[in-house]
Amino acid sequence: MKKRWIALCGLGAVVLGLYAVNNSWSASPEGRLTVLAHRGVHHTYSMEGLTRDSCTATAIHGPTHAFIENTLPSMREAFRLGADAVEIDVHPTTDGEFAVFHDWTIDCRTEGKGVTREQSMAYLRTLDVGYGYTADGGKTFPLRGKGKGMMPTLAEVLAAFPDKAFHIHIKSNDPREADKLHAYLAARPYARPDRLSVFGGERPVERLRAHYPRMRMASKPQLKRCLKDYMLIGWSGAVPKACRNAVIVAPTHMGWVLWGWPSRFLDRMQGANSEVWLGSGVKGKVMSLQGVDDAEAVAAVPKGWGGGVQTDRIEVVGPLLRSQKQG
Repeated sequence: MKKRWIALCGLGAVVLGLYAVNNSWSASPEGRLTVLAHRGVHHTYSMEGLTRDSCTATAIHGPTHAFIENTLPSMREAFRLGADAVEIDVHPTTDGEFAVFHDWTIDCRTEGKGVTREQSMAYLRTLDVGYGYTADGGKTFPLRGKGKGMMPTLAEVLAAFPDKAFHIHIKSNDPREADKLHAYLAARPYARPDRLSVFGGERPVERLRAHYPRMRMASKPQLKRCLKDYMLIGWSGAVPKACRNAVIVAPTHMGWVLWGWPSRFLDRMQGANSEVWLGSGVKGKVMSLQGVDDAEAVAAVPKGWGGGVQTDRIEVVGPLLRSQKQG
């Protein structure tokens, strides 16, 4: 009986200790809620039956606006609607530029053909980036002709919005691309590293980290390591190496497995110079993630959340989050 009592007391002490270290209510993370607009204001599409090589421009929902992703007007509208940062996709070109464009090839969205990074920026500027969009199987192309010459360079984007933050998506796993990007940014004083974060293949991200040790970056393998390692050791208050100087995407529906969720977790990541962006889960797919895109997903954002929220529907979510951002 005495041994059982001692064991229960010991277990109680462990539970109390874990609670003391990981309770959320006593944590005070700095900052306010911020919003990341994926590709600016853009046209969403059906995910059903999509593969890695699918042309998403031919699967868009019925257009409700005329903005085209990864263009200056799209980014400007996203910031107007409440975005604090915009995610953009970049590709090096044969004439020393970085084109802001999503796809690996230009076949889907434009009238051109070929791999994006095998083109010159001079040629890419001649294309219509709204050419391939259709919501009715090719019967109509509502954006055709509206995106002529609108593919911008990374330099043009950063110069157009000198006080705004951008999350740059490197579309390859080639480490040499990191060296090109570093040289490109270093030559442009307005491309301040403090307003940039990066996502990409593991090899270019690690190479770029050597140039910018304090810039927040992530690759898919690193993000998986971060969350896995944190679930293993986060109970102690420790932050794994993979979670430091990082961009961390956390699903609201999986917060219960992250020690100290939400405020203590956020406080620890901020202390490790990492930013946390919330996403929402996909029904029936435990590990899948999408943006916070509607009122239901907004309601799942923890009250008083002082980190980031990522969205594919800034035109819907921006107004819904306005009061929380001001709070």
